[in-house]
Amino acid sequence: MGSKLKNMDTNEKFQSLWRRHGRGLLGLLVVLLFVHDIFGTHGFLAMRRTQQEIKKVNADLEQLNQENLKLEKEVIELKTDPHKIESIARDELGLARPGDIIIKIPQSQQLPQDPITKP
Repeated sequence: MGSKLKNMDTNEKFQSLWRRHGRGLLGLLVVLLFVHDIFGTHGFLAMRRTQQEIKKVNADLEQLNQENLKLEKEVIELKTDPHKIESIARDELGLARPGDIIIKIPQSQQLPQDPITKP
């Protein structure tokens, strides 16, 4: 009987403790879970940060794809268009056809060119 009385005292103490502090403990547990869902390793903020990184990487990828297409087009032109090769030879290398006269204006004396009116 002594152990039965001891069990009842322990059980009553637990129930009394639960009645006094049970709701507070459950509320604290809910708050902790909520905070973890927002600020945790796989929480809402981490998910938003990852989504922003994905958007940035996709934008960078799109820009690189556009640049790649532009370069592919330029390669095809260089392989097939003799006028493109001649234009590069004239502009960048300063080459000319027989009878052409090349006049070079020093950089300091050139007028600034407006990118909109550039041919």
